[in-house]
Parts: sequence; structure tokens; C-alpha cells
Amino acid sequence: MPLTPLDIHNKEFSRSFRGYDEDEVDDFLERVIQDYEALIRQNKELEERLADMTERLKHFSNIEESLSKSIIVAQETAEEVKANARKEAQLILKEAEKNADRIVSEALNKSRKIAMEVEDVQKHAAIFRARFRSLIQAQLEMLESGDWDRFDQEVSTTVKEPAVFSNGSA
Repeated sequence: MPLTPLDIHNKEFSRSFRGYDEDEVDDFLERVIQDYEALIRQNKELEERLADMTERLKHFSNIEESLSKSIIVAQETAEEVKANARKEAQLILKEAEKNADRIVSEALNKSRKIAMEVEDVQKHAAIFRARFRSLIQAQLEMLESGDWDRFDQEVSTTVKEPAVFSNGSA
């Protein structure tokens, strides 16, 4: 069992003729030296362990700090990516709206143009029907008039007469 400071303090040496017993004092000092050396070794080991633990603590503190910084950078990057995605989405949406407006405008213009062409065709058809109706009515009036009878007679008399050719033979 190692000596305690109280043991050293309370140690009493027996008196001999010339003072303390030298052998007893030497034995005690030997025990003190051994215990003291053990304490020095133990203290040195503890100091080394403390230095190692301090070094490891610094290492882990650095890792923690790096991780914290990395998390912050990752969060900032994520926010930037989100903001850029929102901006890009807005740009795409605006472009799509412009394209939709352009397509609708073009469709309306084509629709108007086609409506005008349909109207033009309807006018031409109406004019054509009116002219065709007039022609048919004129033809009907001609059929109903007596002019056809006279035409039939002229055609009949022309057909009965011999045809005269330019060289004089029939």
C-alpha cells in the first residue's frame, strides 16, 4: 500500500544513541522514493493521456466545426438552388404565357382571316347563284317564248336543203 502524505507527516522515528535510527530512516526514505517514483510515473502517464485526450478533443472539435460549417454551406446552397429553381420556374412560366398569348393571338388572326374568306366565298356564291338564276330564267323565258318554234323551222329547212361544199360537189 502506497504512502499517503498523512503517513509521511505522522511518521515518527525511534531515537537511538545518535539520533534517529539510520536503518529505519533509510527504509522509510526508500519507501517514500518508491512511492514518489510511482506517483511521478503515474502523473506522467496521466499527463500523456490528458495531452492525448486534449488532442482528440481538438480533433473532434475541428470535425464538429467543419460539419457545422458544411451544414451551413449545404443549407445556403440548398436555399440558392431553391431560389434559382423558383426564378427559372417563373421565367419558364412567363415564356409559356407569352407563347400561349402568341398562339391565341395567331389563332384569333387565323380565325378572323378564315371568317373573312368564308364571308367572301359566301358573297361569291351568292353572286354566282344570282347570275346562274338569271341565266336559267332567261333560258326558261326563251323556251317559253315562241322563238324556239321559229328556230325549229329554220333548222328544219336548212337541214332539208342539200349542203353546198366549196368545191361544188354534193
